[in-house]
Amino acid sequence: MKKISYLGILSVLLATPALAEYSDEQFRAEVLEGLDLVAARANVDVPDPAPGELGLDVYQTADAGYNSDIQMFIPTSMYMRAGGGLNLPFATDKAKVGDKEYSSSGSWTTQIGLGWNLSSYVRTEIDFQESTFNFSDIDNAQASYQTVGGMLYFDFARRYVQTGDITYRRRFVPFMGLGAAAGFYKFDGAGGADGFVIAAPRATLGFNIMLNDLIGIDIMYQYQMMIGNGFGWDVRAGGVDNISNIMASFRVNF
Repeated sequence: MKKISYLGILSVLLATPALAEYSDEQFRAEVLEGLDLVAARANVDVPDPAPGELGLDVYQTADAGYNSDIQMFIPTSMYMRAGGGLNLPFATDKAKVGDKEYSSSGSWTTQIGLGWNLSSYVRTEIDFQESTFNFSDIDNAQASYQTVGGMLYFDFARRYVQTGDITYRRRFVPFMGLGAAAGFYKFDGAGGADGFVIAAPRATLGFNIMLNDLIGIDIMYQYQMMIGNGFGWDVRAGGVDNISNIMASFRVNF
């Protein structure tokens, strides 16, 4: 019996090196195969999906049709304005000479201003306006105004919209404004109502069209209630008159 046991043990010991040698080669082969697979996968360029909310915003913006407006746009803090306008005779009080009244005719206004963007909806502005009035049926008679005013504007739509890390601007923005102005006016000729004038209120209603990131055009209606010495010649002091214009100006952001 002991001889049989010894033979069994001897057989196991003789077979062990062969098994160990086989397992070692198999292990090496599997390791090499694994390294080959990793290298092969590393050479394949597989795009990752856009991660998280930013990726979602980007794809939603593209799907919303904003491709033509998506850009690296940096909102500005200030702007300058320059332009002019025509007087609306039917919406302007008539000048008086005694008991007679004369409508404005061929009258215009020029404007230059400096503004600050307080937010995407609100901006403020100071401006200088000079108005020249001619009158129908009156030769060699003219009136002029020079005023400095302050306005607060409210845009009815955000001038720029941020979606994720992308900011795009609106091309069309309607707005309204409210403010006041003060200055001097002069009516040429004898008995002209010259003196100090206050435009309060001054109100505007219009829209802005952006031509590019920095330059746009404002088209607006402007109403002014002039408080002064009257609108005409030989008129009483303390008169109140209404003046209306259609204005067009370039707005340059910086």
